[in-house]
Amino acid sequence: MIKEYDVVIIGGGTGGYVAAIRASQLGLKAAIVEKGKLGGTCLHAGCIPTKALLRSAEVYANTKNAEEYGVIAHEVGFDFSKIQARKEGITDRLFKGVQHLMKKGKIDVYEGKGKILNTKEILVELNNEEREVLLASKNIVIATGSRPRTLPGLEADGKYVMTSDEALQMVELPKSIIIVGGGVIGMEWASLLVDFGVAVTVIEYADRILPTEDKDISKEIQRLMKKKGVKIVTGAKVLPETIEKGDGVSIKAEHREKEVLFSAEKLLVSVGRASNIEGIGLEGMPIELNRGSIYTNEFYQTTEPGIYAIGDVIGGLQLAHVASHEGIIAIEHIAGLSPSPLDYTLVSKCVYCSPEVASVGLTEEQAKEKGYKIKIGKFSFRAIGKALVFGESDGFVKLVVEEGTNKLLGTHMVGPHVTDMITEAALAQVLEATAMDIAHTIHPHPTLTEAIGEAALAVDGREIHA
Repeated sequence: MIKEYDVVIIGGGTGGYVAAIRASQLGLKAAIVEKGKLGGTCLHAGCIPTKALLRSAEVYANTKNAEEYGVIAHEVGFDFSKIQARKEGITDRLFKGVQHLMKKGKIDVYEGKGKILNTKEILVELNNEEREVLLASKNIVIATGSRPRTLPGLEADGKYVMTSDEALQMVELPKSIIIVGGGVIGMEWASLLVDFGVAVTVIEYADRILPTEDKDISKEIQRLMKKKGVKIVTGAKVLPETIEKGDGVSIKAEHREKEVLFSAEKLLVSVGRASNIEGIGLEGMPIELNRGSIYTNEFYQTTEPGIYAIGDVIGGLQLAHVASHEGIIAIEHIAGLSPSPLDYTLVSKCVYCSPEVASVGLTEEQAKEKGYKIKIGKFSFRAIGKALVFGESDGFVKLVVEEGTNKLLGTHMVGPHVTDMITEAALAQVLEATAMDIAHTIHPHPTLTEAIGEAALAVDGREIHA
């Protein structure tokens, strides 16, 4: 018997299940095909579990420094098995929440591997059962996500070389680790591991860590990571063929025209993520690919109009909140509505290392490249009372503003809890606010957000507490 639907979504990650919920809200009969667990990478192998580990690392680091707050805590330690158990408990609770949302929306979930047979049919090979189900659908949404990218010769081996997937399952922490890649994932792992007392070395090919962030942010977070004890080597090309395993792992990298040897107990490869496009039936379909990802238009239609694709599988900004919004736009387009295309320059980006990094809009470099004449407003957390109360006064807020109009072009932050603060700047850009609009918004005292108001004043040299 063939099951019929208005839309079938292949992949039940953040993008996929949000798309299914929106379809249900619009009265469309929807189904999800998911070979793993609902919630996908973000819930089970990315956003949530890494943040749980980061929080435990933060609590441990703060407790070791408790005397600075007048609190005496003797013999501070941690039980990594309990840390892992807490992480699993959080993900399990959220997983059950997603399952509940599927039942609430009357969304059918097929646990198995989906393969597109043609523009209207999907064959599902069910997990743990020797049977298949054929689904017929007016529309198909591909939301199969991504996986950690590896380098030839540096594939995960379960003992010496890891990706983030294997790192999340560690039973115990190594004494030392080499992290290949100083991007978002690499620096989050560097931060949490060094806070747990692991000797961390980061090797980055670009000339700075977090190379997609504003240069001032990269420079500051590199300084603060080194202050925490992370060894950072930039402008270095890892040579996978030189890897040696035995009593730990060693590898060479080209750095300043020399080959430098690095050694540690473990090696973590963190060089981005690859779209999951294999084995889902694309081979026989007239669907255009672009650098290993699926090409779509602004409404996430592929070159086969009845088939859509969202999230990491289309490349671009591989962020959970982006996938969710792409999914909503795709479903609304399927439903015959007129959704506005997503403006990716208005997407907030966050790095959950300690201290945190957050940004939205254009960097200073990007604004200049686009021909804007700009002004910069910058304000340090060292002059913010709440930051001093927290004992976390490193970092700053930087605003990039168009000269003449005072229009906000970009906001870049490094410091305490900035991932919770960035939405104010994102809303300001959505509303096309000026720096003075932000400055005239009364920021309560004492709060960390006062740094945003002061940075807005600093655009015209009017900051109060500098």
